[in-house]
Amino acid sequence: MSDTQKTATLTIDDKSFELPIHSPTAGPDVLDIRKLYGQAGVFTYDPGFTSTASCESTITYIDGEEGILLHRGYPIDQLAGKSHYLEVCFLLLYGYLPTATELENFETTITRHTMVHEQMINFFRGFRRDAHPMAIIVGVIGAMSAFYHDSTDINDPRQREVASHRLIAKMPTIAAMAYKYTVGQPFVYPRNDLDYASNFLRMCFAVPAEEYEVNPILARAMDRIFTLHADHEQNASTSTVRLASSSGANPFACIAAGIACLWGPAHGGANQACLEMLKEIGTPDRIPEFIARAKDKEDPFRLMGFGHRVYKNHDPRATVMKQSADEVLDLLGVEDNPLLQVAKELERVALSDPYFADKKLFPNVDFYSGIILEAMGFPTSMFTPIFALSRTVGWISQWKEQLSDPAHKIGRPRQLYLGETERDYSDIENR
Repeated sequence: MSDTQKTATLTIDDKSFELPIHSPTAGPDVLDIRKLYGQAGVFTYDPGFTSTASCESTITYIDGEEGILLHRGYPIDQLAGKSHYLEVCFLLLYGYLPTATELENFETTITRHTMVHEQMINFFRGFRRDAHPMAIIVGVIGAMSAFYHDSTDINDPRQREVASHRLIAKMPTIAAMAYKYTVGQPFVYPRNDLDYASNFLRMCFAVPAEEYEVNPILARAMDRIFTLHADHEQNASTSTVRLASSSGANPFACIAAGIACLWGPAHGGANQACLEMLKEIGTPDRIPEFIARAKDKEDPFRLMGFGHRVYKNHDPRATVMKQSADEVLDLLGVEDNPLLQVAKELERVALSDPYFADKKLFPNVDFYSGIILEAMGFPTSMFTPIFALSRTVGWISQWKEQLSDPAHKIGRPRQLYLGETERDYSDIENR
């Protein structure tokens, strides 16, 4: 916690209370209310915790008004343009950019952890063939604690390290296996001679009958999707991981909790919802109709993939993602894909419409990532699993940071109770 010299005075009835104010390295000052209940006997009311700092962190900083996203101080556009996912993983985990030797050792470690225990295949066979991949992944990740007993002791720094490496390495394998299972194809094992993104694409799309060559443009686009989703401060799923961790839960249970939270359409399911909207529009000639509906306050229809809850100016990730989307669409073409034709025309119309410009409803990262994944051949059911794969390193970094903080304690939000006060139980015959 930063040193504090400023204070705020809270007056309740005829009593005043001094509350310390902490100044961060970036962002707004933070009013410290930890002792408020003990001193004044009152709680604060903040639904969604949108005005509450739940922790100290040195990992990710977001300025939504200016459209800034920094990982350990490095702008996301520089990382996405000059770095790659596993280097960003190292940065998030350890706080600095690795040397060439450190990066090579880290990449080797992750590559050698990509296989999953062979008995875990039995878990996949227990799911229905039409199970959503996210349902499978939540279950399988949670089950890892039953297989990797040597990395569940959260009080052992070495076990925390091994668990971190295993989760980052095995998540692509498990996500790809979930996809293969739902489409009825045999599992494809990882290969140690491929990079992280290429390995994932091969595990998803290779079949035994023929050799699969990963296109470098698609691999680069996939790597950027991973990088741009690696961490995003204290969002709902990250907060879920931290809350689960605060109870002392093992790392696999904590990440499974984060995956379950990410599944919600208001969070990780946004790019899937965007593609479903494009399917609803159907053809480019219907776009004016849906643009008009989006402007109609009485119509419940909303343009998915436009605007952002945090970013009020622009989504800094979207600029990089648009570049990848253009590269992928140039490679694969949109002429034979009506959905991608709708996406490109919708982007053009919305960006040229003053209504959307005035309301800052710009295409966000979900819009472009959905377009890329659709063009690659992924079904919409795989969009959120790929998001979960990408975000795993962010969750782990936040989990490790919390465990290393001696001041952390079990999460226990309070409430504004509006229910009945005490009353006597009545026997059933008297009701």
